[in-house]
Amino acid sequence: MSQNWDKEVDVLVVGSGAGGLLTALVASKNNADVLIVEKDKLWGGTSATSGGGIWIPGSDLARAAGFEDNLDEAFTYLRALSADNVPDANIQAYVDNAAPMLRWVTDNTQVQYDAVPYPDYHAENPGGSTRGFRTHLPRTFDGKQLGADIRTQRFPSPAASLFGFLQWTFAETNELLYRSKGWFTHLTINMARYWLDLPFRFTSGKDRRLTLGNSLTGGLRLALNERNVPLWLESPLTELVRDGDKVTGAVITHNGKPMRIGVRKGVVLAAGGFDRNQAMRDENAPLYPTAKISGGVTSNTGDSIRAGQAIGAKTMNMQSTWAAPVFYIPGEDRGRLCTIERALPGCIMVNQKGERYLNEAASYHVTGQLMAKREHEHGDASPSWMVFDYRYRHQFPMGPLYPLIPDWAQRGDVKLVLKKAKTIEELAEQMGVDPTRLSATIAHFNEHAAKGEDPDFHRGEAAYDKMYGDQRNQPNPCLRPLTDAPFYAMPVYPGDIGTNGGLLTNAKAQVIGDNGQPIQGLYAVGNNAASAMGESYPGAGVTLGPAMTFGYIAARDMTGGNE
Repeated sequence: MSQNWDKEVDVLVVGSGAGGLLTALVASKNNADVLIVEKDKLWGGTSATSGGGIWIPGSDLARAAGFEDNLDEAFTYLRALSADNVPDANIQAYVDNAAPMLRWVTDNTQVQYDAVPYPDYHAENPGGSTRGFRTHLPRTFDGKQLGADIRTQRFPSPAASLFGFLQWTFAETNELLYRSKGWFTHLTINMARYWLDLPFRFTSGKDRRLTLGNSLTGGLRLALNERNVPLWLESPLTELVRDGDKVTGAVITHNGKPMRIGVRKGVVLAAGGFDRNQAMRDENAPLYPTAKISGGVTSNTGDSIRAGQAIGAKTMNMQSTWAAPVFYIPGEDRGRLCTIERALPGCIMVNQKGERYLNEAASYHVTGQLMAKREHEHGDASPSWMVFDYRYRHQFPMGPLYPLIPDWAQRGDVKLVLKKAKTIEELAEQMGVDPTRLSATIAHFNEHAAKGEDPDFHRGEAAYDKMYGDQRNQPNPCLRPLTDAPFYAMPVYPGDIGTNGGLLTNAKAQVIGDNGQPIQGLYAVGNNAASAMGESYPGAGVTLGPAMTFGYIAARDMTGGNE
């Protein structure tokens, strides 16, 4: 019988990313008995590996920074970008509740954010913000407050840390990128702080100065610890228990044994997408077929989505991902997101014919989508190639290829994929590209780039493009001819940083069943749910922003509290 429980709680949260942690915290604040279960041996999910940014229209922080947002304009902006099958009510719920959610977080935890002048990804669209201030970035957090739990927090992504271990803020990234005044001193201080964190350094490689996604998840975990909310690691969801129209519990594997967990108020699925499930990708997302190059964490195998489907839950937009160009280095467990590199002057992206086919500086989602479509239609974009000259190589990083460090001193696995030659023609031979065509492509690009123009793809014209460009390079911060030998190339693939199709939910984050009605007691947030963004990526933070906002909505709906 479904009432024969091994343990009963008010709320069971499956997954320990930002959406799940916040759901649990809000429910606990409303006096619910909460249990969090995490499949992996590490907590924090993909959220911990991310930049930690959240897209929040109309926030108090934006207003304090001098930006008076308009929620109707924010809705207009999102509605036009999102897929037609996403209900207006879901988008409206996000727009209405995002700022209150952030206010709650900053009032009730040590997690603190700043609104930043980061333009929306399609800022020129109706309702978009060219000034930014909808994207919010977390401040640093002292991980020493977490005690032993810091040891099981997931490390940042290799693309969001220096040398794979040193955590940094976006401001510090820019300082290093452009080597502005004081950069070496600040780097030395941060390196010394890391290595002199004794005796902790003898037993862990973790940087306890937490930034970005580690800062966000660390601050939420501390608040949960202060309320004694348990988080079980290595405790995957096996199945959901449904009794009539209601989910009454779940079966969890804990300490190697199945446990039946009863719930009085609800189960919240917050365990990520199916990024690393090759079979699910083959079935649902054929444009993005390669699980191993996804930027999502390896535990994201869609278990919760399948558990929902098994009890009659509907799904939506399962073909959709947070698309992105990624570097893939042999031996690494995920792809590395390629963001800033593409907008910097002195590089281009070409397909296997040696031709440009997109605006390299567009948002990573748009770039990833265009790459995937190109590969599907022509079979010549996976991999594509980032081609750059010596001046770029000396000034800027290209994924894991660091400037200032000589080629011979780079990591061995990076050197395996790096191509280098004295001439464009020789480089083309190494890339397996037609030398004549690549030479013509670069000559055509160089002619216009010298004037700061890109008549073919308009690189450097949009506000988003310019944000990541080098402002010292004028008249266009994104364009410079490739002229300085030797020349280099790195392969880049059409990938993603997670899937975002999933269980169909309503404006309260309730999962919808086959009969079109909510399944009582079952909620889904984050990449377990079909995103309210619907195949679009409106701005930095529209992955975590909705995950946390709908987690906030779900917790309040379950518990009936005012928190």
